[in-house]
Amino acid sequence: MNKKVLVTGGTGYIGSHTVVQLLAANYSVVILDNLCNSSREVLNRIELLSGKKVDFVEGDIRNRDVLQTTFQLHGIDSVIHFAGLKAVGESQTQPLMYYDNNVNGSVILLEEMAKANIKTIVFSSSATVYGDPGYSQYKEDTPVAPINVYGRTKLMVEDIIKDLKNSDASWRAALLRYFNPVGAHASGQMGENPSGIPNNLMPFVAQVAVGKREKLSVYGNDYNTPDGTGKRDYIHVEDLAAGHLAALKVLENQSELLTLNLGTGKPNSVLEMIHAFEKASGKKINYEIVARRSGDLAEYYADPTLAEKVLGWQAQLGIDRMCEDTWRWQMNNPNGY
Repeated sequence: MNKKVLVTGGTGYIGSHTVVQLLAANYSVVILDNLCNSSREVLNRIELLSGKKVDFVEGDIRNRDVLQTTFQLHGIDSVIHFAGLKAVGESQTQPLMYYDNNVNGSVILLEEMAKANIKTIVFSSSATVYGDPGYSQYKEDTPVAPINVYGRTKLMVEDIIKDLKNSDASWRAALLRYFNPVGAHASGQMGENPSGIPNNLMPFVAQVAVGKREKLSVYGNDYNTPDGTGKRDYIHVEDLAAGHLAALKVLENQSELLTLNLGTGKPNSVLEMIHAFEKASGKKINYEIVARRSGDLAEYYADPTLAEKVLGWQAQLGIDRMCEDTWRWQMNNPNGY
């Protein structure tokens, strides 16, 4: 009997890549998404790539009726929880929207899971929970002190899940703290599809390369790094998806609470990423150096040792592959889905 997984936010960037890997591993998948930041076309791409049918529920995790019906109808065994708003800048200007969607939404999801006796969850958290600890390499025991609303919502949900596990040992949970997801599916059929102006570096670079945008703004070149630009731990979305699969498999065999970094452990600077993208695309990327953004750190990256030890997982794909896959996706889908 195939295990049934509910993937909230499953038509989003990381969710969709994870769904394809779940299907390849013979899980049955139900996607719940309100499509506020994704497209229905993603479902067609998932089915095209996997050769399998996916059950889709258009709905919001804050809607108890939708959750109850979904749990009853589909006999769900576990949940991978991606659904949430994720723009750091927007979280600062619209905090209540973020607390309602990310925190309140997660509480409702967990309450309804408990009622349905579904007690296995993999939660999409973020390295933003660490804030600025004063050093660059983040371990899982690095002090948490998020410096923006988005990061605080992720930490709150982590704490709620930890408290839930403390109150009831039968819960199984993995809190996965991502670093900087980039890349796309190797087919060029699925990738990051930001609405409006991209918040993240790689989709912006790709849109400059394809001629959609005139130039990239590089925020600051006076950081204490070899080339002066900020360094980040970029991780291929396929490696990230594989981390979710590995976490789910561990939880199926033991009643754990796992808190794990998912990153490569190797930071790259903005200029390194631009040059790698120029190499992959054969295009010149126009950029200009502008003032630093407040809240940006010079450098941070994961210590991924624990994930390797606990999950047997390691990031496999380097920046050349990240750029090649991003470029293929952008070329095939200049206007997204």
